[in-house]
Amino acid sequence: MEAFYRTHKYLVEHVVSPVRRILMDEIDWSHRLIGIKGSRGVGKTTFLLQYAKEKFAVDSKECLYINFNNFYFTQHSLVEFAGDFYRQGGRTLLIDQTFKYENWSRELRQCYDMFPELHIVFTGSSVMRLIEDNADLADVVKSYNLRGFSFREYLNLQAGTSFPTYTMEEILYQHTQIAEEICKTVKPLWYFSDYLHHGFYPFFLENRNYSENLLKTMNMMLEVDILLIKQIDLKYLSKIRKLLHILMNTAPCSLNVSSLSTEIETSRATIMNYIKYLQDARLLNLLYPENARFPKKPTRVYMQNTNLMYAISTRTADEQSVAETFFYNALHVYHKVCVGKRNTMFMIDGKYFFNVYSDMKKAKPVTNVVYNAVNNIETGKGHNIPLWLFGFLY
Repeated sequence: MEAFYRTHKYLVEHVVSPVRRILMDEIDWSHRLIGIKGSRGVGKTTFLLQYAKEKFAVDSKECLYINFNNFYFTQHSLVEFAGDFYRQGGRTLLIDQTFKYENWSRELRQCYDMFPELHIVFTGSSVMRLIEDNADLADVVKSYNLRGFSFREYLNLQAGTSFPTYTMEEILYQHTQIAEEICKTVKPLWYFSDYLHHGFYPFFLENRNYSENLLKTMNMMLEVDILLIKQIDLKYLSKIRKLLHILMNTAPCSLNVSSLSTEIETSRATIMNYIKYLQDARLLNLLYPENARFPKKPTRVYMQNTNLMYAISTRTADEQSVAETFFYNALHVYHKVCVGKRNTMFMIDGKYFFNVYSDMKKAKPVTNVVYNAVNNIETGKGHNIPLWLFGFLY
């Protein structure tokens, strides 16, 4: 146990978290079993360590971070370890890389039932269905999602500011005043294009080539988050990679399943399953009409975030496509995004209708029920709203 405490102390003392993630305040920490999901690279490990640093003294024996990468767990069970920790006064156990432990859901439930004062916070891949696929946990786990940096978080970090979040309604009805107030302190457009290119994943802070790091992360999403967790044979990896590459070169796009089936040399049903896996891994976003969902074919396919659009060199990212992708990714965190009605691109929460434009010259006149999200403008007027401001929703 002492070896685990030494590792915990070292990691907490050396954790670097220049941006305090808003999820830290959204979680109800009184729950005894909390699952934090997120795509690879968004900072789940850092989040756990930052929580330990905020809530506990570094030498406290009440909190302990462990990682299932540790070979200790090849010969010892989680229940056995948690029992030892609990009897020595431990009360908060932070568990990383949960999917690497074979019986993780069953033993988490055992720990929950056996140790009534123990709080467990564990991380999981975005591909994992914590509640739907794990009856052991369905009635006791509280699940949250950790996402990549919002533009607000990126801007606060890069410009040394501390801007708060705004609700959808505040942006719709007060966007001119909000944008003018922000622009008194900083010029958001000076930072926005950089965010679109390399600001979503926290590892842009590392002294490494961002594009290479992103490609490595994407491959790990395919090889571990999809193949390993979904238990797909390695021989199908090349087909999933090829499908993703095609979509990266065409998204946003409508989905021609028959054409993809022929090109990938697999069935239409398999193509749709692969599409869903890529969505679960946070590589794609799928846009559906209202009340439609998988396994129906989506109306349009988007990359999950704009950084992914720059990850391959065979295509220059189109400004309009980047603008639409950013809007979808920023909105779907807290809102339902569907295919628009009344000749609009997007419908939000069944009541707000939006078109997205790369600049004001392309924006069409708006009506009382339609809004324009427009890139390359600092402030807006009426129903024309700066695109960057939607990066302040979280």
